[in-house]
Amino acid sequence: MAQIHGHTHNHGHDHARTQGAPAVEYINRAFKLGIILNLIFVAVEFLAGLIIGSVALMSDAGHNLSDVISLALAMFAFSLARQKPSSRYTYGRKKSTVVVSLANACILLVAVGFIIYESIEKLITPQPVQGGTVAWVAGVGIVVNAFTAWLFLRHKDSDINIKGAYLHMAADTLVSVGVLVSGVIISFTGWYILDPLIGIIIAVVIFFSTWGLLKESVRLALDGVPSGIDPGAVHDSIMASDPRIRDVHHLHIWPLSTTETALTAHLTIAEDAAPGEVKSKAKEVLRDVGICHATLETETPADRECECDCG
Repeated sequence: MAQIHGHTHNHGHDHARTQGAPAVEYINRAFKLGIILNLIFVAVEFLAGLIIGSVALMSDAGHNLSDVISLALAMFAFSLARQKPSSRYTYGRKKSTVVVSLANACILLVAVGFIIYESIEKLITPQPVQGGTVAWVAGVGIVVNAFTAWLFLRHKDSDINIKGAYLHMAADTLVSVGVLVSGVIISFTGWYILDPLIGIIIAVVIFFSTWGLLKESVRLALDGVPSGIDPGAVHDSIMASDPRIRDVHHLHIWPLSTTETALTAHLTIAEDAAPGEVKSKAKEVLRDVGICHATLETETPADRECECDCG
């Protein structure tokens, strides 16, 4: 059996990637305000689309409703992630943020399918649309979506759920611009086919804006290395942190949440090296790359030769 010279676990928080109390309060208010504004707009947009028979408006309302659900889920996960660890949840409920980011991506893909279905039906059986009403409602949508996106702009790089909320709202702003333009054109030309065509364009925009979020969410859900962290570079940084480190192996990096990353590794060190000093230097390097939950074990070259590799 290999003798383990040291085992430490660092539960320090990554202050570069997590939010302080003022930021948490701001983000919670942003989520609540965004949900209220978008719920009101969804009701207005859907009723207007239903009254005038606009698939573009009803499709966009359905998509905006999915955004409301996404905002609510993200706010819920944001709250859960800040609950204290317990005997059952020793890391707390931080991983809920990953589950929600994946759920939100799936919700958006379902919305894409619904919009395409409705748009194709309208292409097969086109119906007259009041372009002026479409344009006015879309104009309100531009204001609501742009303002909601602005609420999350400041903190969009601190959390994938916040970034997802920002991207959804920013994409919705562009979509509303497209709907407004189609409404104006329809009111002057009577080209009603533009309504379902804009619906399809909306679906394409949503799909591409969601694809990156979906890939990253799946990666995090499967405990893959978060984007922005290069395992090879982390390995080299640990090796360079102290000349007494001979090797780094059993290196594992995975997300605790959408904002915090954990690492475990075995460090093979020189016989005369002090494990505490070596690990302290390694942790400093890890903090610089955004990893503050580090579990490090040390062993000597002789220990390594006797080590049983279980995969």
